[in-house]
Amino acid sequence: MKLNVQTLALPLAAALLAGCTAGPDYVRPAVETPAAYKEAGKWKPARPRDELSRGNWWEVFKDPLLDRLQQQVDISNQNLAKAEAQFRQALALVQSARAGYYPSLSGGISSTRSRSSATTVAQPSATPVSRGVVTSHNIPFQASWAPDVWGNISRAVEANEAGAQASAGDVQAARLSAQAALAQSYFQLRALDAQQLLLEDTVAAYAKSLQLVQNQYAAGIVAKTDLAQAQTQIKSAQAQAIDLGAQRAQLEHAIALLVGKPPAELSIARAPLAASVPPLPLQLPSELLERRPDIAAAERRMAQANAQIGVATAAYFPALTLSAATGYQSATMADWLTAPSRYWSFGPAIAQSLFDGGLRRAQTAQAVAAYDASVAAYRQTVLAGFQQVEDSLATLRILEQEAEVQGEAVKSAEQTLALTLNQYKAGTVSYLNVVVAQATALANQRTAVDILSRRMSASVQLVTALGGGWSAAEGLSGEPPNGSAADVGRDAPGVHAGK
Repeated sequence: MKLNVQTLALPLAAALLAGCTAGPDYVRPAVETPAAYKEAGKWKPARPRDELSRGNWWEVFKDPLLDRLQQQVDISNQNLAKAEAQFRQALALVQSARAGYYPSLSGGISSTRSRSSATTVAQPSATPVSRGVVTSHNIPFQASWAPDVWGNISRAVEANEAGAQASAGDVQAARLSAQAALAQSYFQLRALDAQQLLLEDTVAAYAKSLQLVQNQYAAGIVAKTDLAQAQTQIKSAQAQAIDLGAQRAQLEHAIALLVGKPPAELSIARAPLAASVPPLPLQLPSELLERRPDIAAAERRMAQANAQIGVATAAYFPALTLSAATGYQSATMADWLTAPSRYWSFGPAIAQSLFDGGLRRAQTAQAVAAYDASVAAYRQTVLAGFQQVEDSLATLRILEQEAEVQGEAVKSAEQTLALTLNQYKAGTVSYLNVVVAQATALANQRTAVDILSRRMSASVQLVTALGGGWSAAEGLSGEPPNGSAADVGRDAPGVHAGK
């Protein structure tokens, strides 16, 4: 029976082009997720109606100046700009890998004149070759294509896509980190402002006490030691107020850096810490895997490492290359572009490494080990995320209790100070009792302000631990990250999910 060549060639070509994809398909490894947080307590899972606003999570603190400062992070923060540039670099790598799906074409034009050496011989007994001048005009066109028979190109594309998606998560993580650092620095600065105001009020109160002691000393009622103690108290409070200025300046400089400005260009007017700890909804532990950009980025790096196993495995199979060449070649310009001067060639080539000293086996083992390392890094990132949420919840719970007790301590200290001053005016106690009462009242008032500052900081940490206003469904969609990245990356190709 006579076989039809075309009947056999078409299925064979289809089989070669379809090929198979080397290496394992990616499946996200399981990670143990608790049903609820240990420190959840009175916290309840967020519902769609009370969930943190997407993106602008800091608006729950209702501070207009903080809102304006946060908006500058996307525009001018240089660490964020660096992360966005790396994201665009990852997108370019995706396009570079996709180029392997297509044939490469090249062309050119050349004209050469050459002459052979007179002493060139083909063999010892031969006569010298002609020394005539040879002219050659060439217009070559070449094409080559390596079909993705074993899926090495598709695995490389898959790896680079996952890497780009991980880079998008890195951008969001850098943005969230900068936003959280800005909010924490801002609340610390406002806490210093509150302490500064407290010290100024204290100095004013101490000044009245000093005037009282001076009058009594002038009347010969009290000893000079009382006057010295009163002077010491007021100078000590003034020194503490001055010391806060250095800390405030450093925090203002830190805020300037976070918004991408030189410290000389940013000044924040003094204002007390008037914010209160907002009620924050709590996400379920299972949602943490999708809401935290660092966890999503770690998961995408697992997919990238998994695809690299396929790239290494594909090296075991032979490489098929289809190449073709055509063009015009002539010794004279007149005959250069004529039909007789045309030439062409076409043919496939298959290459297979027969011995490499264990190189491919080592590269595959390296890829498998890299994947195992990425799995461990992912699981560790998840565990760290759970820990950060639990830490923030515990801190908020304990500080809330401490704030209540400290508030009572402040009231008691203020009452003690008022009673001691009255006793001193009546001459029943020494001024040392007043000094102790004043120091105790001031210390408790400053502690109360510090606790409020720590509660605000813990609130920011909880929002950050929960992933802010971000989710993997938005952040890893393949679009440039929001903010300024939408501008710098608008011409970059999209990223699609890998296998």
